[in-house]
Formats: sequence, structure tokens, C-alpha cells
Amino acid sequence: MDGVIFAGLIILIGLTAVPYGTVEPWSEAVFECAVLALAGLWVIHGLLTGGWRVEIPRIFLPLIALVGLALIQSLSFGHTVVAGVSVGRAISADPFESRLFALKLSSLILAGLLLLRFISTRRRLRVIVYVIIAVAVASALFGIARQTGQHGPGFFLPALRPAIGYAQFINKNHFAFLMEMAMGLVMGVAFVPENNKERLPFFLSALLVIWAALVLSFSRGGLLAMVAQIVCAAFLLLNAKATGRALEDSRGKILTVARIGIAGALLLAVAGGVVWLGGDQIATGVETVSTEIALSDRTELHEGARRRDIWRASWGMFKAHPLAGTGFGGYWAEVPTFHEASGAVTPQQAHNDYLEILASGGIAGLALLVWFAIALVRQARASLSVSRGFQRAATLGAILSVIGVGVHSVFDFGLHITVNALIFVVLLAILSLRPLPSGNI
Repeated sequence: MDGVIFAGLIILIGLTAVPYGTVEPWSEAVFECAVLALAGLWVIHGLLTGGWRVEIPRIFLPLIALVGLALIQSLSFGHTVVAGVSVGRAISADPFESRLFALKLSSLILAGLLLLRFISTRRRLRVIVYVIIAVAVASALFGIARQTGQHGPGFFLPALRPAIGYAQFINKNHFAFLMEMAMGLVMGVAFVPENNKERLPFFLSALLVIWAALVLSFSRGGLLAMVAQIVCAAFLLLNAKATGRALEDSRGKILTVARIGIAGALLLAVAGGVVWLGGDQIATGVETVSTEIALSDRTELHEGARRRDIWRASWGMFKAHPLAGTGFGGYWAEVPTFHEASGAVTPQQAHNDYLEILASGGIAGLALLVWFAIALVRQARASLSVSRGFQRAATLGAILSVIGVGVHSVFDFGLHITVNALIFVVLLAILSLRPLPSGNI
């Protein structure tokens, strides 16, 4: 049963990526039911073995508290009459969506705890990492094939439209999140090898495919996140090689110069490749950044669909509800009050996850975000200090992946997509693992 549960988690990661990244209500419901079913097997496994091993690392505690906050926001504390109908009053602008948010986040946390329990050997960790890389490579190849071969609506999946989205995702930026997380893992396990030089060509091939698809998706936030990952990789990976050695001052200076040189060379190579592959499309995208973020020059129709308008509305929501926000999942219901636009377009998200947490959770949500960031940094440092071999490489890769997600989340909302959120939880589980023994699956 131990192996069955682990295999179930592997299958869950693969299947969650298929139906547009699991964004439709039915597919989200199937995902949540699958996690609960695996949790039920975990309960049976504990009864059969006569022992439980439940560990909740500190990095998951803010997420559990976030579930509690969303449930509190959804509670009714009275009724009011609107157009002759009695309507419950709650902190959340949409209590039902806040409960759905709490249910989905609870499923993700439960999936993370299952991973922590059943990634019990280095071999299992290797399998998890390879599965994520394989899912990303398959998505990248599908995206490239769709970009070159799709000429009408539907490309294996009926909702896919030409020139809209990338790979199986409706939004190209959501695809970029998946590529960033996989790229971080590939860089970690490729350049900190554990006697696996024979696998280096495989890793480099995977890295090339992921990088090419990320560039061809023309996601500006994805490109910025990739640059941040490469710069951090140059420093982290060189630091990893220096760990355990007492460096003299002169050697330390040489190492610093080497870091800067490698980071510069990597950035030049990436920039050249991006220009070669992206061409005019990326240049046009860069030119529109100032238009989207500037505080003036509104469009004639004034739909308010640009980030500057959405961010302004989100900030207005926070100022109106500073303590507990407007409710997680209730952003779409409250934002029209603060969105100064024609009404033709209603933002569903803030296009900045940090700002959305502030608008949806207020100061309480901000406090949980700060708690999570502190716990994440401490957990990453602790994991790097105790992990060895492939686990250390996976830890470095997970850190690079989290950095990419953190940078891209300033401009987009990729973690709202179930597959991206699930893989992010996998990264948190990798960072929270204790030193693993070798062993069979």
C-alpha cells in the first residue's frame, strides 16, 4: 500500500497537467477527490502498520492558517435584505468562493503532507523530480507543436484557440510558471551531479527544450523570472561547490570574480538566444510594458484591462477593507466597486499575487505572507545544511524554482492554476524533507 500511495501521487501530478492545467470546476473536483482518496489510503495504511508518522513542517503552518482565515471570512454574521431577498453578511464578498478556496488549498496542503510521508528514500525523490521534468518537457514539446501546427480551433483539447495561450494552457503566463519550476529543478540536478555524469546530456536536452518553449511563449514575466533564476543559479551552485572547504581570502575573491563572470556569460548567452528565437514579438512585448504600468495614457474605450488599472483597483480594495480584506475567492465580486473603467471587462485576479493577498486578506493576509516568507527562507537554509548528494541537488533546484515563481508572481497569478500550485507544493515538500536514506521505491 505504501507503493500504491506513492504511485498515486505520481499519477496525480501527471494527470493534473493535462486538462488545461486543471482549471475547470469538474477537473478541480476530481483533483480534490483524488487527494482525499489517497489520504484515505494513508489512514488505512496507518491502521495496518500500527503506526502513524504525521509531520507538519513549519513551512506549511502559514498555509494552514490561511485556510482558517478563508473559512472565517466565509462565516455569516447576520443578514440584510437586498431587493426583497434576505442575504447573509460576511467578511468575504463571495462566501461560497471563499469556502471553495479553503477546500482547494486544504487539498494542496494534504497532497504536500502525503508527499512528505511517502518520499521516504532518495530513489523516490529522484522519481518525483524526474516526473516533474518529464511533465514540463512534454508540455513544452506540445506547445511548440501547437505553435507551429495549429490553424483552427481545437488542438487535441477543444478549448485551445490559435495564438491564445500556450501548450495546454489557456494563458501563456501560466505555462511559463510550469517551465520556471521545472527549469529550476533541472539546473539543480544537472550541475550538482551525484556520480551521474552519464545523465548530463539528458538534463541539458531537457533544459534546452524547456528554455526554448519558455522563450517562444513570449511571456515577459517568464523571461524576467528566468533571468533571475540564472543569476541566482550562478551564485547558489558555486556556493554549493565551495561548501565544506575553508577558503582563504584570496580564494574567496577569486570565487566571487568567477561567480560574476559565469553569471555574466550565462546572461549574455541567454539574451542572445532570446533575441534569436523571440525576435520582434518579444521586442514588441517589452515596448508595451510601460504602457501597462504607467499611471496615465488611458485607452479610448477605457476598459481598464491593463495592469496599472487593476493594481489601482486592488489597492483601493485594501484601503477600504484593511484588516481582513474582501475574502479569498471574492476578489472578482468586490473589484467592480473600485475598478474605474467602462465595465466591459471585470478583472478576475489582481495580476499580482502579493497585491491580491493584500486585497483579499488585508493585514491578516499580509501577516501570513510574511510568516510564510520567513519560514521558507529558514527551511531552505536548514535543508541545504543537512542534505547531501541528489537530495542537496534537488533542494538547490527547488530553491531556484521558488525564486522564479516569486519573481513572476509580481506580474501574474500562475499559482491559481491547480497543476502549478501542486508542483509548488511538491517544491515545498522537497525543501521540508529530512535527510533521506537510499533504498528501493
